[in-house]
Amino acid sequence: MSGLRGVRIAVTGASGFCGSAVVRAATEAGATVVCLGRRPGPAGEHRYWDAARTAPDLTGTDLVLHLAAAVGDPPPGHAAEDAFRAVNVDGTARLLASAGDRRVVWVSSASVYATPGPEPVREDHPLGGMTAYGRTKAAGERLALAAGAVVLRPRAVYGPGDPHLLPRLRRAVRGGRVLLPGPDIPLSLTAVANLADACLAAAAWPAGAYNIADAVAYRRDEIVGAALGVPVRHVPIGAVRAVAAAATAAARLTGREPALSRYAVEQLTTPMILDIGRARAQGWTPARTFTDFLRTGQRRSAA
Repeated sequence: MSGLRGVRIAVTGASGFCGSAVVRAATEAGATVVCLGRRPGPAGEHRYWDAARTAPDLTGTDLVLHLAAAVGDPPPGHAAEDAFRAVNVDGTARLLASAGDRRVVWVSSASVYATPGPEPVREDHPLGGMTAYGRTKAAGERLALAAGAVVLRPRAVYGPGDPHLLPRLRRAVRGGRVLLPGPDIPLSLTAVANLADACLAAAAWPAGAYNIADAVAYRRDEIVGAALGVPVRHVPIGAVRAVAAAATAAARLTGREPALSRYAVEQLTTPMILDIGRARAQGWTPARTFTDFLRTGQRRSAA
């Protein structure tokens, strides 16, 4: 990434899991980093930005890497939809207006895709997010693509400091084993370091959408069992879906994130393999794997 030496890069969401990894990678590549968000990033200058309310200050920057987002699996309803839209759509509009003619790399998610079929998912697969997150990310994408941005679509990002994927799976451990709805499925995951590399490389890519994932697809049960250090046991999908439906109904009343949502069940039971050929054609190669993550012992820091 020597081509970034001396480049002033604005990274939004710089204090988050993915944003922090991008800041570190950009700094190591010799770039000068400006971190935009409510909290400072791990390096560089901090400029306060509330994506839900204000326009970002991009003064003096050359390139924008946009990772700020409202994330999670909130209870259904207008309140959650509005809160996610304020950041993922309205915040995107403010960012793009402030960016002017600067290049923007906009980090989206594979959650924007409609339910996949048996074939690897390409970037032209229909969109149809199941949750407020997926729907508003898809809407934000449309704004970014119309403005000529590069849009990256990772899936299930993991790595040191992961606050989402492995912690959620740990909650499924019961009696020295992890309970998952059967049967086993193949799926794509994205190492956070691979995503960070793609964010930096994508500054030179043609505008458009690109899937970003590890080079190989994984088997769900093998990955989960290895990451948690316990055996996997299957439970009937129907029973898990019934629990998720009840938890979602309860979440409507409490306004809290459901302990188990229908979206989470779909993520665990629907095969999804991302076709990353479009990003590879730009010369990007995902170098890290889940095995690397386990070998370094970093999975303990993700608890």
